[in-house]
Amino acid sequence: MSILPYFIQNNDLAGKDVTVLGLGKFGGGVATVRFLAERGARVTVIDAKSAQALQDSLQKLEDCPEVTFQLGDQSPELTDIDLLVVNPAIPPGHALLRNATQQRIPVSSEIELFWQLNPGRVIGVTGSNGKSTTTAMIYNLLQAAGQRCWLGGNIGISLLPELEQIQSEDWVVLELSSFQLEALNRIQVSPQIAVVTNFSPNHLDWHQALTHYRQAKQTIMRWQNETDVAVLNQDDLELQTWQTPGDIFYFGTHAELAPDLFVDQDQFQFKDQKLALSPELEVPGSHNRWNAAAAILACRAAGIADHALKQGLESFTGLPHRLEFLGEFQQRKFYNDSLATTPESVICALEAFHNNPVILLAGGSNKQVDLTKFVEKLLTGTKATALMGQTGKLMHELLQERQDAIQESELAVMSLPQTSFEAAFDWAFQQSAPGDVILLSPGCASYDWFSSFVERGERFTALFRQLSDGV
Repeated sequence: MSILPYFIQNNDLAGKDVTVLGLGKFGGGVATVRFLAERGARVTVIDAKSAQALQDSLQKLEDCPEVTFQLGDQSPELTDIDLLVVNPAIPPGHALLRNATQQRIPVSSEIELFWQLNPGRVIGVTGSNGKSTTTAMIYNLLQAAGQRCWLGGNIGISLLPELEQIQSEDWVVLELSSFQLEALNRIQVSPQIAVVTNFSPNHLDWHQALTHYRQAKQTIMRWQNETDVAVLNQDDLELQTWQTPGDIFYFGTHAELAPDLFVDQDQFQFKDQKLALSPELEVPGSHNRWNAAAAILACRAAGIADHALKQGLESFTGLPHRLEFLGEFQQRKFYNDSLATTPESVICALEAFHNNPVILLAGGSNKQVDLTKFVEKLLTGTKATALMGQTGKLMHELLQERQDAIQESELAVMSLPQTSFEAAFDWAFQQSAPGDVILLSPGCASYDWFSSFVERGERFTALFRQLSDGV
């Protein structure tokens, strides 16, 4: 029995009993509850977290007294409701989601509600790595070109409150996670311009199988039509097999737009020599040239001329928690890359600093992905690694196993799994010397020690401030 989708009409929420499963600590849950309440629904919020854990979100809803909260506990059954709205982090096997399916209760989510009422044109970005930066870069390029545009989705911004302001000619730029794409598949929609940066196994703790993860990701192209466009990484063998009824624009080593040719350390230029750009990108790392290639093709598909892209590329300074330079202390440079939640992201970050010794803070909650290549890179690509969280012990074991295969002179200093984030930070600084980079780039989700990658990045930033200020 499949989940029953919900197709919203302008005013059909008034008087309905709606349960929101998962308030969460990001703005999406709060925006969804407010959206439903403002349209006359009787809203009940269920979340396994306590009121104390959800304090920030609850404070933002204090002016919605008609909303009922069931926090810290969950009933295995839903009774007498018209609609279940599910937070994207809720796994498919959740008891209440199964119960809704059995009772034929329609199910929706924040991204589905927004999509069905959004009058604007959509550029959607997904990928196992690089999707946040690419999404923000597209938005920056459109803004620089004078386009009226909106940024939202998995990047942490709900656009539900902005629906009244969005116009039909606007561009809506959405970062789309596999969780959100799984939801959009229920209502059979894809963006007019779909960008896929790459594909590698991820979130297998949620999807349970690689095939399910792949099927979710392919939603971004599955429901396109002949007038739509997909932007794909041609160097990714997986993506070479993905299809769409519309046009496909490729970037890659041998594609129409090759990042290693149109961008180098001294200047930018397109492969066809149409445009030279300077100075170099503000964001470090060769992987950001690939992100820029994807962003440029998406903006070309949106009708932006090449000459209008120059300002956007020059002015893009990156995202918080994505290779964010915090400052320097005692000739050590500190970077916050908390948004790096996959091994591939960390490998890209380490390659961005290949000229500097790196002391790395890595590890976190276990998403059931293969960490073998990750730890091999830690052994040869870092000076030392502080291991953290659920995966700390596992990574330490893998590091010990791999030592025999690598010459001792090439090995990093190994850290025993750290007992706390503060201990990991202190240990990393103790291993460092002038000229080193101290980098938080975990390669894992944050949910064992932190509520989000944002909290983890903010803690790292606070510890750096304490150190540099002598507190």
